[in-house]
Amino acid sequence: MILEQIQDPSDVKKLNDEQVRQLCAELRDFLVEKVSHTGGHLASNLGVVELTVAIHRVFDTSRDRLVFDVGHQCYAHKALTGRRDRFDTLRQLDGLSGFPKPRESIHDAFIAGHASNSVSVALGMARARTLQKEDYQVLALIGDGALNGGMSFEGLNDAGASGEQMIVILNDNGMSISRNVGGLSRHLARLRTRPEYIAFKQIYRQKLSGSAVGKKLYHLSHQVKTALKKTLLPDITVFENMGFTYLGPVDGHNVEQLTQVLTLARNIRGPVLLHVDTVKGKGYPPAEREPDRFHGTGPFDTRTGAALGEKTESFSAVFGATLTELAHQDGRVCAVTAGMRDGTGLSGFAKEFPERFFDVGIAEAHAVGMAAGMARQGLIPVCAVYSSFLQRGFDQLIHDVALQGLHVVFGVDRTGLVGADGETHHGCFDPVYLAQVPGMTVLCPASFAELREMLQYAIRDCGGPVAIRYPRGEEESYRDCADTGPAGVILQRGEDCTITTYGVLVNQALEAAELLRRRGIDARVVKWNRISRFETDEVITLLGGSPCLLVLEDCMATGCVGQRLAAILAQNGAVPERVILKNCGTTVPDHGTVAQLLHRCALDAEAIAAAVEEALA
Repeated sequence: MILEQIQDPSDVKKLNDEQVRQLCAELRDFLVEKVSHTGGHLASNLGVVELTVAIHRVFDTSRDRLVFDVGHQCYAHKALTGRRDRFDTLRQLDGLSGFPKPRESIHDAFIAGHASNSVSVALGMARARTLQKEDYQVLALIGDGALNGGMSFEGLNDAGASGEQMIVILNDNGMSISRNVGGLSRHLARLRTRPEYIAFKQIYRQKLSGSAVGKKLYHLSHQVKTALKKTLLPDITVFENMGFTYLGPVDGHNVEQLTQVLTLARNIRGPVLLHVDTVKGKGYPPAEREPDRFHGTGPFDTRTGAALGEKTESFSAVFGATLTELAHQDGRVCAVTAGMRDGTGLSGFAKEFPERFFDVGIAEAHAVGMAAGMARQGLIPVCAVYSSFLQRGFDQLIHDVALQGLHVVFGVDRTGLVGADGETHHGCFDPVYLAQVPGMTVLCPASFAELREMLQYAIRDCGGPVAIRYPRGEEESYRDCADTGPAGVILQRGEDCTITTYGVLVNQALEAAELLRRRGIDARVVKWNRISRFETDEVITLLGGSPCLLVLEDCMATGCVGQRLAAILAQNGAVPERVILKNCGTTVPDHGTVAQLLHRCALDAEAIAAAVEEALA
């Protein structure tokens, strides 16, 4: 086994071409086997095996900086950089992260979990290298999906003009960028990647630059070449007009050719864009057939690709089904998402109303801005996006939506602690940032029934911007539908203390109240349907008169709901003797199961009950 001999990336450099091909095959088998047990991002990692191996043949990532975009394609990189033995703990509590983590290894240059920032980050590193007069290479590995994001074009525009020596590797698996068409295009692309072509180009430029006549001749030939390329290869000129030396497309599964072209790119002074064609899910037939399903997968049978474990209904699925029903009733209802059709439960909507479904790709700010335009002209856009990704559209929430009071509905998926994806994906900030948006109504269903009720209210009866926040996964023991009209409701009465929360943490609050009842403590449980624009009288009525108040939420501490509620009570002389704010604190939690993270953050029922007991004692 070649893979077992790789303890450090330097070992990859010692292999010949035949051994490298064997290493790639073993890496694929290794990834399929490990991810089948732990779950994770499989298809994207299978697509970059040869590219990752080639990078480690040419560069030293302990010093050269390799910046991943999105980061979910880093598994092969981790296996080659001394972390192979930890793959049984992938995405597990205290185990190997599914994304690059600088604190995990010197070979991880930058944290990555969102998209479209790699070129900007890499340019910053290249400029730091130049200013500090150091000598190392900088690479940005970006997929065609992430290239949709506006920030990637901002970075490319600046990087191309900078003249900095850096390499942008465009991993094109055909999901977003159209393929070059025609035999001539492919022939010219192959010609451009030949070593003799690059050498001839450099010598040609040097020779002709030595005299005034030569400079004029070079300038004229360059204009002719550029005109031809604009006619025959318009995709290439986009990058070259920015200032990049364009190489490619290169077969992303030919490790020898990749090694050769990366070596060429390393020796070119100035910014280079290397275009690599790959197949998502390469080498594992089930993943090649269904790359979307194997993009992020749970445990599965390696022989058939069939998922292990029983499928259950999720908040996302209920959201999508309910939205589809409402769209049948109102032709103004449209769905907008940012590259997350399946993840946000909108596949059914897209099939039934293709003309009213808009997937803008990984471009959250654009999604929010476009939804604002739709609302301004009389439609009812429902923008479904993950909580941590909606952060990227915060300016549009205020400037484009709120200042005009536009009726845009936001389905904020993956709120709270999301589990195995960890700190880059936790929805721990939206209770803070959404409540700051002027006029925004923030609704928090705790069950499927409440999600249906609140989505109907948001579309039919709620004016202005409204967000409905709900978690990943299924509902828990609380499956009722409380009165969703008032901001808050009392689920259980009690005189000794008050536990208040919102969303699915109601389950922990009710369980804690039961534990306290068995210990002789009578707890009131208050659930908030809405966490924006609190009315003073309602807060005092629901929370006042109790000697101890515990506010439970899975968001960050600064600016949390608990601080706002405590401030209202304090300003009106109704603050309880003891106020306990239970939240995620000031550090974003790591990865693990939701139950494990709730326990670690002391947000589970036992920790809540213990905190109340201690306060009353």
